[in-house]
Amino acid sequence: MRLLLLTALTLAMTACNMPGGAMAGNNAGKKTGCTAGTPLGQSEAGLNLTRLCIKSGKKTHSFTAEIAATGPQQAQGLMFRRSLADDAGMIFPFPQARPASFWMKNTVIPLDIIFIGADGTIESIGENAVPYSLDTVSSKGSVQAVLELRGGLTSELGIKAGDTISW
Repeated sequence: MRLLLLTALTLAMTACNMPGGAMAGNNAGKKTGCTAGTPLGQSEAGLNLTRLCIKSGKKTHSFTAEIAATGPQQAQGLMFRRSLADDAGMIFPFPQARPASFWMKNTVIPLDIIFIGADGTIESIGENAVPYSLDTVSSKGSVQAVLELRGGLTSELGIKAGDTISW
């Protein structure tokens, strides 16, 4: 029974790190106290939570990220949320790298939309996307995932294209 529980736990932890590419299981932030990929239960919205680390220069920033893994979860995203903590975000993993576009329909708060390449590198950032806007915020090329953080936070923390994300 103990072996079965250990195997199930290992599989569950692996599944949280499986969205693809070099990002899976990448614990680049471990030396600085951020252990990427740590399962953290579920959010109030019922989404799985994980520890996400952004390495920017000599600093590593730690976030609790909701994983919008399914089509319906990704379509809902952060719509109708009235706030987003500075250490929280939502990650949208894709099964294969592709160009990505997001809009802010029904999104109450401004967001920074971070486009992440298959190697975990930030490809580009759409800063302070305007609430309720139907204008699209798009990646410059194919990306493996998108991360949304509170609007203005990337600038405040010095996070920029070329920095790396692990989760």
